[in-house]
Amino acid sequence: MALKDQIALGMSLPHRSPDPIDVAVIRHVAQRAEALGFRDLWVTDNTLDPAACFASLGLLTYAAALTSTIRLGVSVLVLPVHNPIHVAHEVATLDYLSGGRAILGVGLGRDPHYVEFQVPRARRVRRFLEGVELMKALWTQDSVTYDGEIFQLHDGVMARKPVQKPHPPLWMGGGHPDALRRAAAIADGWMGAGGSGTAEFQHSVPALRTALEKCGRDPAAFPLSKRVFMSVHERADVAQAEVHRWFSDVYHNPGLTTRAGVYGTPAQVREQLEALAAMGAHHLLLNPVTRYAEQVEALAEVVGLA
Repeated sequence: MALKDQIALGMSLPHRSPDPIDVAVIRHVAQRAEALGFRDLWVTDNTLDPAACFASLGLLTYAAALTSTIRLGVSVLVLPVHNPIHVAHEVATLDYLSGGRAILGVGLGRDPHYVEFQVPRARRVRRFLEGVELMKALWTQDSVTYDGEIFQLHDGVMARKPVQKPHPPLWMGGGHPDALRRAAAIADGWMGAGGSGTAEFQHSVPALRTALEKCGRDPAAFPLSKRVFMSVHERADVAQAEVHRWFSDVYHNPGLTTRAGVYGTPAQVREQLEALAAMGAHHLLLNPVTRYAEQVEALAEVVGLA
């Protein structure tokens, strides 16, 4: 059975790279991913980064204008370093302009995010939870009064609502037990980070399923995903070198090549992706690290979409 018949498959939009990214390549990947039948396009959210990157929601809005059916997601936006009112408006705008195709992934991020954006790290979980509550209220209520410990709003009106009801799907990331419990309680899906190892994903899936059951939610109806930094090539050594360069130059952690990367010949990559599906993934985000136009075609063949 082809992988496309087992799970949903997403494609990364070229957006973060140690090499320049041509706009024509972004356009090509967006349109080919849709034509080939990938379910969604994804970006990460990075700002101050030695690797050239685009603003996540801005790039997805561009992709929305190039496509008509493929869904558009960011995973993850570090919510506590942003104002949730601003994020709610940007996502509602993306959802409206795309005809209801937006997916917002949010997470707590790492310590450097708070230093860079000059946001206190203290009470970051409270800031995160209130941000989620405030966004959902703005998306679903005509007038919002919110009296939190971090955020306050009196009779706030955001007239531009998302197309999706009650609101665009809200996914979360993070493999910490607390992050998994939060996702089970308030999210609409979960995505394992591309920089987290396969072993971590294998551990997170049953823990998240248990947390969902405790919340009275059906694990089978809750999307479990994994971002996969990857390369497929007829020569396995070439594919491995490309993934090694990515983790060395972008993540500054070459050891992740073997722990988190997927690479090799088409047959080898298919086997590795099928292993992730067997661990419980309902969705995989395929994130080529180079040769983007070639990879979208090659990966479509690997998973059975071509």
